[in-house]
Amino acid sequence: MPRTRKRLPLVCQHLENISRDALETYLDVIRDYVRHRQGVYALYRKSKLYYVGLAKDLRWRLNAHLKDHHGQSWDRFSVYLTIGDQHLKELESLVLRIVKPKGNEVKGKFARSQDLRRKFARDIRLIQRQELDQLMGRVREVEGEEEPSDSGRRAPVLAAYFSAPTRLRAYYKGRTLRAHVRRDGRIRFSRNVYKSPSAAAFAAVKHACDGWHFWKYERAPGDWVRLSELRK
Repeated sequence: MPRTRKRLPLVCQHLENISRDALETYLDVIRDYVRHRQGVYALYRKSKLYYVGLAKDLRWRLNAHLKDHHGQSWDRFSVYLTIGDQHLKELESLVLRIVKPKGNEVKGKFARSQDLRRKFARDIRLIQRQELDQLMGRVREVEGEEEPSDSGRRAPVLAAYFSAPTRLRAYYKGRTLRAHVRRDGRIRFSRNVYKSPSAAAFAAVKHACDGWHFWKYERAPGDWVRLSELRK
Protein backbone atom coordinates (compact mmCIF):
# COMPACT_ATOMS: atom_id res chain seq x y z
CA MET A 1 0.00 0.00 0.00
CA PRO A 2 1.59 3.32 -1.06
CA ARG A 3 2.51 5.77 1.67
CA THR A 4 0.46 8.94 1.82
CA ARG A 5 2.67 11.98 1.46
CA LYS A 6 2.31 14.34 4.40
CA ARG A 7 0.87 17.68 3.28
CA LEU A 8 2.97 20.69 4.22
CA PRO A 9 1.25 23.82 5.56
CA LEU A 10 1.16 26.97 3.45
CA VAL A 11 2.04 29.26 6.38
CA CYS A 12 4.74 27.80 8.63
CA GLN A 13 5.59 30.83 10.79
CA HIS A 14 4.11 34.26 11.40
CA LEU A 15 4.92 37.46 13.28
CA GLU A 16 1.95 39.81 13.62
CA ASN A 17 1.29 43.39 14.68
CA ILE A 18 4.88 44.42 15.41
CA SER A 19 5.80 48.09 15.62
CA ARG A 20 7.95 49.81 12.99
CA ASP A 21 10.25 50.92 15.82
CA ALA A 22 10.97 47.26 16.63
CA LEU A 23 11.92 46.61 12.99
CA GLU A 24 14.33 49.55 13.01
CA THR A 25 15.82 48.84 16.45
CA TYR A 26 16.08 45.04 16.19
CA LEU A 27 16.48 44.72 12.42
CA ASP A 28 19.11 41.98 12.68
CA VAL A 29 16.83 39.76 14.80
CA ILE A 30 13.94 40.03 12.35
CA ARG A 31 16.30 39.59 9.40
CA ASP A 32 17.33 36.22 10.83
CA TYR A 33 13.67 35.14 10.90
CA VAL A 34 13.03 36.08 7.25
CA ARG A 35 16.47 35.41 5.71
CA HIS A 36 16.08 33.61 2.34
CA ARG A 37 12.35 33.17 3.07
CA GLN A 38 9.28 33.88 0.96
CA GLY A 39 5.83 34.91 2.06
CA VAL A 40 3.28 37.67 2.50
CA TYR A 41 3.62 40.88 4.50
CA ALA A 42 1.22 43.65 5.50
CA LEU A 43 1.85 47.25 6.55
CA TYR A 44 -0.55 49.14 8.82
CA ARG A 45 -1.11 52.75 9.86
CA LYS A 46 -3.04 53.42 13.08
CA SER A 47 -4.43 49.85 13.06
CA LYS A 48 -5.74 50.21 9.49
CA LEU A 49 -4.35 48.13 6.64
CA TYR A 50 -2.18 50.25 4.39
CA TYR A 51 -0.32 47.84 2.10
CA VAL A 52 -0.08 44.08 1.39
CA GLY A 53 2.70 42.50 -0.65
CA LEU A 54 4.24 39.20 -1.72
CA ALA A 55 8.00 38.70 -1.70
CA LYS A 56 10.55 36.00 -2.49
CA ASP A 57 13.10 37.87 -0.34
CA LEU A 58 11.26 39.23 2.71
CA ARG A 59 14.43 40.51 4.34
CA TRP A 60 15.17 42.85 1.42
CA ARG A 61 11.56 43.95 1.01
CA LEU A 62 10.97 44.88 4.67
CA ASN A 63 14.22 46.82 4.78
CA ALA A 64 13.27 48.65 1.57
CA HIS A 65 9.93 49.75 3.01
CA LEU A 66 11.73 51.60 5.79
CA LYS A 67 13.22 53.95 3.18
CA ASP A 68 11.01 53.98 0.05
CA HIS A 69 7.96 56.15 -0.69
CA HIS A 70 5.89 54.00 1.69
CA GLY A 71 8.37 54.66 4.48
CA GLN A 72 6.42 57.26 6.45
CA SER A 73 2.96 55.79 5.76
CA TRP A 74 2.95 52.83 8.16
CA ASP A 75 3.69 52.20 11.83
CA ARG A 76 3.14 48.43 12.29
CA PHE A 77 3.71 45.32 10.18
CA SER A 78 3.01 41.58 9.96
CA VAL A 79 4.85 38.83 8.06
CA TYR A 80 3.61 35.34 7.10
CA LEU A 81 6.35 32.89 6.06
CA THR A 82 5.39 30.19 3.57
CA ILE A 83 6.90 26.95 2.30
CA GLY A 84 5.35 27.55 -1.12
CA ASP A 85 2.56 24.98 -1.49
CA GLN A 86 -1.02 25.93 -2.36
CA HIS A 87 -3.77 25.47 0.20
CA LEU A 88 -6.99 27.32 -0.49
CA LYS A 89 -8.29 27.14 3.09
CA GLU A 90 -5.10 28.50 4.58
CA LEU A 91 -4.89 31.15 1.88
CA GLU A 92 -8.41 32.23 2.81
CA SER A 93 -7.39 32.37 6.48
CA LEU A 94 -4.35 34.41 5.56
CA VAL A 95 -6.45 37.00 3.73
CA LEU A 96 -8.96 37.17 6.61
CA ARG A 97 -6.19 37.82 9.14
CA ILE A 98 -4.69 40.59 7.00
CA VAL A 99 -7.75 42.35 5.61
CA LYS A 100 -10.30 41.56 8.37
CA PRO A 101 -13.41 42.34 6.25
CA LYS A 102 -16.43 43.58 8.21
CA GLY A 103 -18.63 40.84 6.75
CA ASN A 104 -16.54 38.02 8.24
CA GLU A 105 -17.32 37.20 11.86
CA VAL A 106 -14.84 34.30 12.24
CA LYS A 107 -11.11 34.99 12.24
CA GLY A 108 -9.05 32.74 9.97
CA LYS A 109 -6.97 30.03 11.67
CA PHE A 110 -3.67 28.42 10.70
CA ALA A 111 -3.48 24.66 11.22
CA ARG A 112 0.24 24.33 12.02
CA SER A 113 1.85 27.77 12.05
CA GLN A 114 4.26 28.69 14.83
CA ASP A 115 3.54 32.07 16.42
CA LEU A 116 6.90 33.88 16.72
CA ARG A 117 5.76 36.52 19.24
CA ARG A 118 7.05 34.63 22.30
CA LYS A 119 10.35 33.81 20.62
CA PHE A 120 10.71 37.42 19.50
CA ALA A 121 10.05 38.68 23.06
CA ARG A 122 12.54 36.13 24.47
CA ASP A 123 15.25 37.12 21.98
CA ILE A 124 14.76 40.83 22.70
CA ARG A 125 14.95 40.22 26.47
CA LEU A 126 18.20 38.30 25.94
CA ILE A 127 19.70 41.18 23.93
CA GLN A 128 18.59 43.70 26.56
CA ARG A 129 20.08 41.61 29.39
CA GLN A 130 23.36 41.38 27.50
CA GLU A 131 23.36 45.15 26.91
CA LEU A 132 22.67 45.80 30.62
CA ASP A 133 25.38 43.34 31.70
CA GLN A 134 27.88 45.11 29.44
CA LEU A 135 26.94 48.52 30.86
CA MET A 136 27.17 47.28 34.44
CA GLY A 137 30.33 45.22 33.92
CA ARG A 138 28.63 41.98 34.94
CA VAL A 139 29.44 38.47 33.72
CA ARG A 140 26.38 36.21 33.49
CA GLU A 141 26.43 32.42 33.32
CA VAL A 142 25.10 31.09 30.01
CA GLU A 143 21.60 29.67 30.53
CA GLY A 144 21.47 25.91 30.00
CA GLU A 145 25.26 25.43 30.24
CA GLU A 146 25.92 21.92 31.54
CA GLU A 147 29.67 22.13 31.99
CA PRO A 148 31.93 24.84 33.48
CA SER A 149 33.55 27.09 30.93
CA ASP A 150 37.11 26.23 30.01
CA SER A 151 39.13 28.59 27.85
CA GLY A 152 41.18 25.66 26.62
CA ARG A 153 38.19 23.62 25.56
CA ARG A 154 36.71 24.09 22.08
CA ALA A 155 33.05 25.12 22.19
CA PRO A 156 30.51 22.98 20.28
CA VAL A 157 30.19 24.24 16.70
CA LEU A 158 26.40 24.71 16.83
CA ALA A 159 26.48 26.71 20.08
CA ALA A 160 26.65 29.86 17.96
CA TYR A 161 23.40 28.97 16.14
CA PHE A 162 21.08 27.28 18.64
CA SER A 163 20.07 28.26 22.18
CA ALA A 164 17.22 25.75 22.56
CA PRO A 165 16.94 21.99 21.88
CA THR A 166 16.46 21.39 18.15
CA ARG A 167 15.68 18.21 16.20
CA LEU A 168 17.93 16.96 13.39
CA ARG A 169 17.33 14.28 10.80
CA ALA A 170 19.09 12.74 7.80
CA TYR A 171 18.35 10.05 5.21
CA TYR A 172 20.91 7.33 4.55
CA LYS A 173 20.43 4.09 2.59
CA GLY A 174 16.66 4.21 2.91
CA ARG A 175 16.70 4.94 6.63
CA THR A 176 15.77 8.06 8.54
CA LEU A 177 18.41 8.97 11.14
CA ARG A 178 17.40 11.26 13.99
CA ALA A 179 19.47 13.35 16.38
CA HIS A 180 19.00 16.55 18.33
CA VAL A 181 21.01 19.62 19.25
CA ARG A 182 21.24 20.24 22.99
CA ARG A 183 21.06 23.65 24.66
CA ASP A 184 24.85 23.88 24.79
CA GLY A 185 25.21 23.20 21.03
CA ARG A 186 26.33 19.58 21.30
CA ILE A 187 24.61 16.92 19.17
CA ARG A 188 23.18 13.77 20.71
CA PHE A 189 22.96 10.78 18.37
CA SER A 190 22.45 7.14 19.33
CA ARG A 191 23.16 7.77 23.04
CA ASN A 192 26.44 9.56 22.31
CA VAL A 193 27.24 13.30 22.25
CA TYR A 194 29.30 15.09 19.60
CA LYS A 195 30.64 18.63 19.29
CA SER A 196 30.27 19.02 15.51
CA PRO A 197 27.79 18.01 12.78
CA SER A 198 30.51 16.14 10.88
CA ALA A 199 31.49 14.10 13.95
CA ALA A 200 27.85 13.08 14.45
CA ALA A 201 27.54 12.27 10.72
CA PHE A 202 30.69 10.12 10.87
CA ALA A 203 29.16 8.16 13.74
CA ALA A 204 25.98 7.66 11.70
CA VAL A 205 27.51 6.46 8.39
CA LYS A 206 30.93 5.17 9.53
CA HIS A 207 32.90 7.29 7.06
CA ALA A 208 33.88 10.94 6.74
CA CYS A 209 31.23 13.29 5.36
CA ASP A 210 30.20 16.94 5.60
CA GLY A 211 27.76 17.08 8.49
CA TRP A 212 26.53 20.54 7.48
CA HIS A 213 25.06 18.98 4.32
CA PHE A 214 24.20 15.61 5.85
CA TRP A 215 21.94 16.83 8.67
CA LYS A 216 18.75 18.86 8.32
CA TYR A 217 17.01 20.84 11.06
CA GLU A 218 13.37 21.91 11.30
CA ARG A 219 13.60 25.65 10.66
CA ALA A 220 9.83 25.92 11.03
CA PRO A 221 7.03 23.32 11.37
CA GLY A 222 7.35 21.06 8.30
CA ASP A 223 10.23 23.10 6.80
CA TRP A 224 13.41 20.95 7.01
CA VAL A 225 16.59 22.53 5.62
CA ARG A 226 20.28 21.62 5.68
CA LEU A 227 22.43 22.92 8.52
CA SER A 228 24.54 24.68 5.88
CA GLU A 229 21.71 27.24 5.55
CA LEU A 230 22.76 28.59 8.95
CA ARG A 231 26.11 29.76 7.55
CA LYS A 232 24.74 31.71 4.59
